[in-house]
Amino acid sequence: MATLLDFEKPLEELIEQLEKAKITHAKGKVDMSDTITQLAKKLHTEKKTLYNDLSGWQKVQISRHPDRPYTLDYIQAISKNFVELHGDRNFGDDKAMVGGLATIDNINVVIIGQQKGRTTKERQYRNFGMPNPEGYRKAMRFMQMAEKFNLPVICLIDTPGAFPGLEAEERGQGEAIAKNLMVMATLKVPIICVVIGEGASGGALGIGVGDRVLMLENTWYSVISPESCSSILWRNWDHKEEAADVLSLTSDKMLANKLIDGIIPEPLGGAHNDPECMYKTMKVELKKHLKELTELSTKKLVNQRIRKFSNMGSYSDTK
Repeated sequence: MATLLDFEKPLEELIEQLEKAKITHAKGKVDMSDTITQLAKKLHTEKKTLYNDLSGWQKVQISRHPDRPYTLDYIQAISKNFVELHGDRNFGDDKAMVGGLATIDNINVVIIGQQKGRTTKERQYRNFGMPNPEGYRKAMRFMQMAEKFNLPVICLIDTPGAFPGLEAEERGQGEAIAKNLMVMATLKVPIICVVIGEGASGGALGIGVGDRVLMLENTWYSVISPESCSSILWRNWDHKEEAADVLSLTSDKMLANKLIDGIIPEPLGGAHNDPECMYKTMKVELKKHLKELTELSTKKLVNQRIRKFSNMGSYSDTK
């Protein structure tokens, strides 16, 4: 059985019954086809009811599901001839930030993204998807290479934040992220950014300035995580659910606030429930936006990008 989140526990019994019916049917001794059909329909109905009214915190939980596709999963599924590149030509090769050259249905692109790990060993190797300064400098190198060869850039965002360690600060974490923002703002090729999991703070924004900023349906994008917000405001993590709602970090609220350009729908229950369907949807969306953006002149592309980010947010003057 797939890993169930806390709020998905009401589905556990139905899932168990369905799996047992399938096993019995597979053995060939009893025809369970009608039972399987009925249970599958009932499970689908229960899922629709459950997932149609998710809270902010529940979407945060889905975005962190251990079976959810990661950056390299998407790259392998939607592209071919992927050639991973390494290093920032300055300090080292950050394993939390991956990227390289790829082809999406005969469209040559540069793909960059944060990569998490599934096993304990992989998580340590990838530093839990938290890049150091050399990771952002590595990403910037790839972007400038894309500009040199006139290749669109695709950024897949999935990080709990930039690495907050002392050594990262010593090597210029803030400066590295700020430099990326400046470079991406005026890069002369199309940039598409997609939040595929967690989009936390400057760690996400460091590869998040684009002509199109999209979010998968069950992801979050915010200046701070719900747990950290709760610990600052209430001195503990007990109010993380309340913080998740107040932060308006879900895709629907981000779109309503005009901070992103679109939402990519996920299979019922999240991307991990049907990765193949998610890969196909992602590929269609990327190709659609690539077609639109590659038809624009360089001047119009950059001007629109700058204007888009300049117009974000709302304010009022007081005397």
